[in-house]
Amino acid sequence: MTDSVGTNSGPLAPSSKIYVAGHRGLVGSAIVRQLQARGCKNLILRRRAELDLLNQAAVRVFFEEQQPEIVVLAAARVGGILANSRYPAEFIYENLMIQANIIHWSWKTGVRRLLFLGSSCIFPRLAPQPLKEEYLLSGPLEPTNEAYAVAKIAGIKMCESYNRQFGTGYLSVMPTNLYGPEDNFDLEKSHVLPALIRKFHEAREQKRQEVVVWGTGKPRRELLHVDDMADACLTLLELPETPYRDLIDNLQPCLVNIGTGKDITIGELALLVQEVVGHKGNIVFDPEKQDGMPQKLLDVSRMATLGWKATISLREGVQNTYRWYKEQVRGTS
Repeated sequence: MTDSVGTNSGPLAPSSKIYVAGHRGLVGSAIVRQLQARGCKNLILRRRAELDLLNQAAVRVFFEEQQPEIVVLAAARVGGILANSRYPAEFIYENLMIQANIIHWSWKTGVRRLLFLGSSCIFPRLAPQPLKEEYLLSGPLEPTNEAYAVAKIAGIKMCESYNRQFGTGYLSVMPTNLYGPEDNFDLEKSHVLPALIRKFHEAREQKRQEVVVWGTGKPRRELLHVDDMADACLTLLELPETPYRDLIDNLQPCLVNIGTGKDITIGELALLVQEVVGHKGNIVFDPEKQDGMPQKLLDVSRMATLGWKATISLREGVQNTYRWYKEQVRGTS
């Protein structure tokens, strides 16, 4: 029978057993919120203390006992330029182990659909813009996040390999730079937007007139609110069997970019954050710090053909994220 959304036989039926790995993180928590909003009540969630995804034996027992039908692999070690530069061994080892354990035991226990979440850093540093999915492995990677990118590329190829050999339905999605509630605002580990929010907020609170931003401010970044990302992921998981299988069988490589199709310079982003936060003062760029990739703009035509596009504007998203930061992280109103 062809899958139909909203019925008990559909891909995301209320009774479907869905495991979200990394459910407390930025992406995983957004996906859980949207699954719950769609009436999915049989979610399988485990904290790190309850299930060590680096432990193959523990992952095996979990999958054999729980028997999930759908898996969203949002668990990963993530971080910005500083964290990637300081801890490349942890980034490559932990991500390889997490995804290998989950993908393998998903196959062993008959998981119907798996969504593997990667990152736009998988693309070559100097690939043409916007970045099409087929640019994967067409050139050298950005050195500042090479270890993380290699791990994510391995995950894509692992999904493709299991699909080819075993007929599984494992699809990779490549989000652009994400932000939103539950983001990491640690200046050592965070990405650019949460770092800017924290810097400008603290400067405003401490009445400091100057905020230093890493790099030249010239690199361009595409930013996607995590709620839009979650909506795109569920759009893919809700596809009936035939169009979903067409993606698995016909996409080369088997991945889908998810983004807005628009980007902004770091300098422009800093000005926007400063305005939203309400900081009055100077922005100083530190060219001694690394810029990272000069541009990472995704070609989002594959998602567009499915009728999906992002709906949250960057200003609205920054305002939403700053409110969450003040309420949840700083404990202010």
